[in-house]
Amino acid sequence: MASSLTKDSVRPDIGAEKTFFGHPRGLATLFMTEMWERFSYYGMRALLPLYLVAPSGLHMNAGTATAIYSVYVSLVYLLALPGGWVADRLLGPRKTVAVSGLIIMLGHLCLALPVSASFFVGLGLVAIGSGLLKANISTMVGHLYKGPDDARRDGGFTLFYIGINLGAFIAPLVIGTVGENVNWHFGFALAALGMALGLGQYLLGGRHLSEQSNLVPTPLTAEEKRSTLRKGLIWLAIAVVFYGIVGGTGHFTLNWALIPLTIIGLIVPIMVIARIRRDKDLDDSERSKVSAYIWFFVAAAVFWMIYDQGGSTLSIFADASAKNTIAGWNFPVSWYQSVNPVMIMALAPVFAWLWLWLNRRGKEPSTMVKFASGLVLVGASFFLFLAPLSIAEGGHKAAALWLVAIYFVQTVGELTLSPVGLSVTTKMAPKKYASQMMGVWFLAVTAGDSITALLSNPAVGGVNLDRMGFVGLEAVLAVVAGIAVWMYRKKVKAMMGSVN
Repeated sequence: MASSLTKDSVRPDIGAEKTFFGHPRGLATLFMTEMWERFSYYGMRALLPLYLVAPSGLHMNAGTATAIYSVYVSLVYLLALPGGWVADRLLGPRKTVAVSGLIIMLGHLCLALPVSASFFVGLGLVAIGSGLLKANISTMVGHLYKGPDDARRDGGFTLFYIGINLGAFIAPLVIGTVGENVNWHFGFALAALGMALGLGQYLLGGRHLSEQSNLVPTPLTAEEKRSTLRKGLIWLAIAVVFYGIVGGTGHFTLNWALIPLTIIGLIVPIMVIARIRRDKDLDDSERSKVSAYIWFFVAAAVFWMIYDQGGSTLSIFADASAKNTIAGWNFPVSWYQSVNPVMIMALAPVFAWLWLWLNRRGKEPSTMVKFASGLVLVGASFFLFLAPLSIAEGGHKAAALWLVAIYFVQTVGELTLSPVGLSVTTKMAPKKYASQMMGVWFLAVTAGDSITALLSNPAVGGVNLDRMGFVGLEAVLAVVAGIAVWMYRKKVKAMMGSVN
């Protein structure tokens, strides 16, 4: 499939070598791997909250379903940190991605089995595999080019980004339709098939990848391997004994897993940032930038706390209280999850052009202003959510276009915050943590989703998050946070030094 997208190079220095739209042939392999992985991931994610609440599924209440969904998403991003460590110290990026694809495929197969215990094992495997893959496949794209000055590099990442959104767009339309209209577990099986296709073409096309992707940058010594194995086995034994006692005494419930994972998702980001901030190897300028970065991290956590409810709170609301029709045509609820990726593909080039156009005129907003705008927009999306909630409380079904409008506002907010956040992370990272800081950025998603899990879990006094009062409170929080970021922009800019 990937070969059909290649063409002969027109670059004289490459000669007759096959390329992927003028880029290294290995980009086609990674493009297709990521597209199929995103197909499996977003297809399963579109079904997950609906399956959890459906009478024909696990028939849970909305609060518990949202908590499970949020913990799952937070784990995917949390596990990107150990995923990077595995590649750097044990296997190298290429082998790590191959292993991750196999784990993801096995996870989806477990989800496809009509057994509750197997379902949760599957969620864990998909989270582990996605964390391993997320941390490394982008690194492998970079390995295809001759350093940061290769003129094709930015264009290559743009093509790769299209693959991500293409998979995310198609997945709910295919997997969602089969899961909702035919059989939930057939839908999860399709996700496994998608990952199998991605893994198969990755292994077949591996010869086109850079040799650098085979290298283990800083391999563990024999003593480090023994120490790591020993510590891992000790923690595993503690977990087995603890949960064995809880289960053996008949006290185990799902919250014995959900609540610890939620707490870990909140504590780990704080610990990681604090450790970097206290590192004595950092000079005063680097430490100041890390202090400034905390503002961006907290803002991003608030943003993702609301934004990621597009796959849980909004989806569950649409299932129960929306009129999922356009011009008399009915469509599955999971199709709403295709709105964001198609809008990203349409609007991302517009925003890229807009920032350049404003920059040439000396009017481009600062990073702080862009972040403030993203927070205000995601808050505005939840103010907009109050309208369909009010309609539903009146005993009517809300029109589908209300939800499409909410996703549109959130997408615009994402484009003002997410790409900018990735960029500022690379600019403000201390030299010692140049690679690890990208993992820290992902931890903002972990923190935001962990807060959602905590707020929605009935076991800790959580509530259904689609209540008007709570949605309004979240909207106000985001807007107030955006205003605070804007008000303190000069103070933070001073801590950022030369970074704009």
